[in-house]
Amino acid sequence: MEYLEAFLANRILIAALVGWAIAQAAKAILYTIVNKEFRMERLVGSGGMPSSHAATVCAMAAAVAKQFGLASFEFAISFVLASVVLHDARGVRQEAGKQAVTITAIIDHLIKEGTIIELPEWELKELIGHTPLQVLIGSILGIGVGVWLG
Repeated sequence: MEYLEAFLANRILIAALVGWAIAQAAKAILYTIVNKEFRMERLVGSGGMPSSHAATVCAMAAAVAKQFGLASFEFAISFVLASVVLHDARGVRQEAGKQAVTITAIIDHLIKEGTIIELPEWELKELIGHTPLQVLIGSILGIGVGVWLG
């Protein structure tokens, strides 16, 4: 029981987890409204609005800042980690998603032409990255959660 109490007393971890959970729930709700269908994958999947990656690391960094201060080494570490994750979510993973769209379209075309047969894993996951707006909204959400729970 003391492990659970210690876990629940970790305000920084709880802020990060709550930031992630709120972002994922919002993502599933927005997807359902826009596409008029519910997909369970949206509750845990990557990509989409808002960025749960951004919400998670920004909630953590804000909670660390609140608890230890902006001049602390703890905040420095969380800030650098958040910066890397935000860059990756916006840049690298978004570009990988664009490449997946292009590769899937090329393979679809070749299959329809009869040039190649259907491949076992030719449909690549396309929704893996984020637009700048998705990262911004996730960051704002995360900072709010981190300040609230931190």
